Amino acid sequence: MADNDLRTALSRAPARAMLRATGLSDDDMDKPRVAVLNTWTEVTPCNMHLRELGERVKAGIRAAGGTPIEFNTIAVSDGICMGTPGMRASLVSREVIADSCELAVIAHDFDAAIVLCGCDKTIPGTLMALIRLNIPSLSLYGGSIRPGRFRGRDVTIQDVFEAVGAAAQGTMSQADVDELERVACPGAGACGGQFTANTMATALSFLGISPMGLNDVPATDGRKLDAAFEAGRLLMSVYEAGLTPSDLITRASIENAVASVAATGGSTNSVLHIIAIAREAGIPFTLDDFDAIQQRTPTIANLKPWGRFTAPDLAAAGGTRLLVRRLQEAGALTDTPTVTGLSLFEEAKTATETPGQEVVSAAGAPIKTSGGIRILYGDLAPEGAVIKLSGHSTKSHTGPARVFESEEAAFAAVQAQQIIAGDVVVIRGEGPKGGPGMREMLAVTAALVGQGLGTQVALLTDGRFSGATHGLAVGHIAPEAAVGGPLALLADGDIIHIDVEQRRIDTTADLSVRTFQPNTSPGLPGVLGKYARLVGSAADGAITWERNQ
Repeated sequence: MADNDLRTALSRAPARAMLRATGLSDDDMDKPRVAVLNTWTEVTPCNMHLRELGERVKAGIRAAGGTPIEFNTIAVSDGICMGTPGMRASLVSREVIADSCELAVIAHDFDAAIVLCGCDKTIPGTLMALIRLNIPSLSLYGGSIRPGRFRGRDVTIQDVFEAVGAAAQGTMSQADVDELERVACPGAGACGGQFTANTMATALSFLGISPMGLNDVPATDGRKLDAAFEAGRLLMSVYEAGLTPSDLITRASIENAVASVAATGGSTNSVLHIIAIAREAGIPFTLDDFDAIQQRTPTIANLKPWGRFTAPDLAAAGGTRLLVRRLQEAGALTDTPTVTGLSLFEEAKTATETPGQEVVSAAGAPIKTSGGIRILYGDLAPEGAVIKLSGHSTKSHTGPARVFESEEAAFAAVQAQQIIAGDVVVIRGEGPKGGPGMREMLAVTAALVGQGLGTQVALLTDGRFSGATHGLAVGHIAPEAAVGGPLALLADGDIIHIDVEQRRIDTTADLSVRTFQPNTSPGLPGVLGKYARLVGSAADGAITWERNQ
């Protein structure tokens, strides 16, 4: 051993002493060290099973010649926090997850990494960290929850949110809601529709960073443990090949990910997350790019919240491989590499379609000829806004503004049945800085749907919507009200016109004669205050730093 190497080995004796205390042997320390970055938590069914999956991932790594060392980071449950001040923590957690995973790996100089993700923000957050680290790595999704059963039909958490509005309308009783609440979430796994978690898990496979097929397996399916072992074993092959996220996360794979969102009628949150992922990778990608891909990609999967089926149904029908094959047949994808060593199209060759399945349509007979997300501009959204069309055919709406300064105020008005057909509910001050944290408005939109107003009322906000939202809802309006965006100048009764075909969202009011009054109160302390100072526009992914491009 050279003198320099000997001195280095000697200087690391204290570190080895501490590692020996954790149970590592000389043999363990001579093998590649692999970070197992887990998002396990007891607070949500989405992630509560990831501890068990982590053990199987580590077994796969050991079997393939690596030394796994597990870390844990936070997870915030959107479903539990929805409609409360705690929802401000959700999008903030994406940045904290990314930062904490990055710090754990760079501090201990790992050779490779694997992440286990579940609830919404853990998926993009962990991927953002992997992109920054750019070491051999892959991502494994914990899988979807099974649907619950309520009076002979499948239900998800979406049905519970909508039941709240139905109870206020008088079409469901408190006893009905209580019965539904007790059966909607039957066990472990992320929310079952093509809400944000399943939308982003699908995108991971199309990006190539998740092994094809493994994310499809539902959380409580016995095969999920085998999937976790396989992911750990595969990671060591990725390490040996020197394959890193920069080899996989490219302009082409980003476009494929957006196509997967379009094909499945996925969540509007994917706009924020995919743009943020592109920013991390140093890939220029804008709202207009997202819109163009949505327009040219057919919707081919009949999934909740607007369709009939859940993610486990998609897995049973043929899964992600079948989606890839259908989109390839439609000419909507580019062939790109994946962590398995096979390309996207090579993976699609092994797709097995279940005879008689009704979840995924043929390429020549799509459910819709384009995706369900559109980008709007106009008087009220100079930097852009996002609308989801999947599940309804309404392409325009004109009506008077009903302006609210918070989600809580709007929800109270809805529950008091103060919103009528034709209204445009405006919720401002809920953007990335203004919230802070850009809360989701599922409680409001679900209550409107529950009252039968889902297609008769429009909703505008600088906040976000849950992947479970459906109806005429425009979010991510930028610039946000807190920084003086036009939304801050609206008043009750102003006429608002939404025209999806023209990509416009405008008002007849003359906003130029009104003055913006900034909030002069002291900023929030702690993590929310820090986030509010650092976060950028929703149009740029609501990120807290910008890579030089």
